[in-house]
Amino acid sequence: MSPDSSLGRIVERVTDTDPDRVAVVIDGTYTTYGELQVAIGECAAALRSAGAESGWRIPLVDDTSLVSVAALIGATHTGAATALMNPRLTADELRVLRQVAEAGPIGVAGAPSAGTLRRAGQEMVLGAEELLGGAGHRSGPIREADPGEAAVVLFTSGTTGTPKAVPLPHSMVASRIAAYSPTVDPVPAVALMCVPFVHIGGMLGLVVALAKGSTTVAQTRFDAGEWLALVERHRVNTSFLVPTMLHRILDHPNFATTDLSSLTALTYGAAPASPELIRRAMEALPGVALANTFGQTETMGSITLLGPGNHSAKRLTSVGRPLPGIEVRIVDPTTLETVPPGDVGELWVKSENTVIPESQTGDPSIPAGWFRTGDMVSADEDGYLYPSGRLADTINRGGEKFSPSEVEAVVGTHPAVRDVAVVGVPDAEMGSRVGAAAVVREPLTTEQLREFCTGRIASFKIPEQLVTVDEIPYNDFGKVDRKVLRSWLEAAVGLRATGEAG
Repeated sequence: MSPDSSLGRIVERVTDTDPDRVAVVIDGTYTTYGELQVAIGECAAALRSAGAESGWRIPLVDDTSLVSVAALIGATHTGAATALMNPRLTADELRVLRQVAEAGPIGVAGAPSAGTLRRAGQEMVLGAEELLGGAGHRSGPIREADPGEAAVVLFTSGTTGTPKAVPLPHSMVASRIAAYSPTVDPVPAVALMCVPFVHIGGMLGLVVALAKGSTTVAQTRFDAGEWLALVERHRVNTSFLVPTMLHRILDHPNFATTDLSSLTALTYGAAPASPELIRRAMEALPGVALANTFGQTETMGSITLLGPGNHSAKRLTSVGRPLPGIEVRIVDPTTLETVPPGDVGELWVKSENTVIPESQTGDPSIPAGWFRTGDMVSADEDGYLYPSGRLADTINRGGEKFSPSEVEAVVGTHPAVRDVAVVGVPDAEMGSRVGAAAVVREPLTTEQLREFCTGRIASFKIPEQLVTVDEIPYNDFGKVDRKVLRSWLEAAVGLRATGEAG
């Protein structure tokens, strides 16, 4: 592991030659690489004085801030690792994350979250006052990390169950830094970070940007109008978006009048994007290179990439081909046999940059080194992958199994539908029935939707109940929260079958 690719030393790559370069812009405050390096040292010293030791997991509950960025890196100087937790979670939810992460007695939190973290059982909670400026502690030496030790702990999104802790070792983080940021750019690019800091896309995007000497403009909570204003004000070059964000940006009334000429590239991912949305983005932003990335927390981000040159009409629903060094299999989840091209199966992945959960390492049915992602995909003859939802989300209606995304793709083409999400609702007779929640442009009844879907998808996939809502329940990771969606539909009056399975 190269020292200058380690998480603990990435800022030094820039401070050695250009300490006055701007590292981050947060809430309008500019912080140079030199100033960030000082803050990292202060955080490391304060954590060390508080008792942080090698192997500790330190809960970090905050939006993107100088404290959260400095603590993420500074904790590694003590041999500890921060466990990034969403500041929107309740005390009970944070208590669960502390347990699954095996958190130590020290935690770090932004001011709004400090009390919540204490109610979650954290013994000691440090904030900006204790960690930055005037702490009176010497920074001390940087502890060189063992490649196998955790550099940071992230959590799966938990949309279908309890989130799982994913400790990312220093070797994996260093490998990503070396691959994406082999050297410092002579002229800094400007990246707009609008996904949560606790998300793999946010954390990794920030780390990669710091390693290459970019300037990161942080938007702590996404707002389409503010995003447009930040791009214009800071002459932003790149940004990562989930599809719902891209949709809201294109729909915003200020889109047509905002100067977006500085944008050169947009990457999207974390959730499915409709081909209609991507076609619209390509037409509205003709000079911007679009790339679709597909991955998981356990794989430290990208498994596949659909690059700008592959956004052809027939591949707009694809997430691209596997990146170099990544092997994939598409497997029937029941027989565990590889499926032929065109058939849907579970995606299995093998690469050096994968954290395989303990539940799979001891499973004799899974060959060594392979990770069952739980994502359902198909592949064409050229190796391009096409997602079909999560295995856990599969709807089983009377023995007929299918993905909610199949239904969403059709319902989303109805002229009255702006956004839609589908889920299987438990039913004593059929096992599950198909329910849909939709944001509509004009009134739409269940009967009208069923008539529209007839002939477009199999009869057993047609929604049996439609609930119109103001917005789809997305979590901070940009994914549909199907637990919330299911509860909405279960509460809806009389989820009834209006037709028999075909």
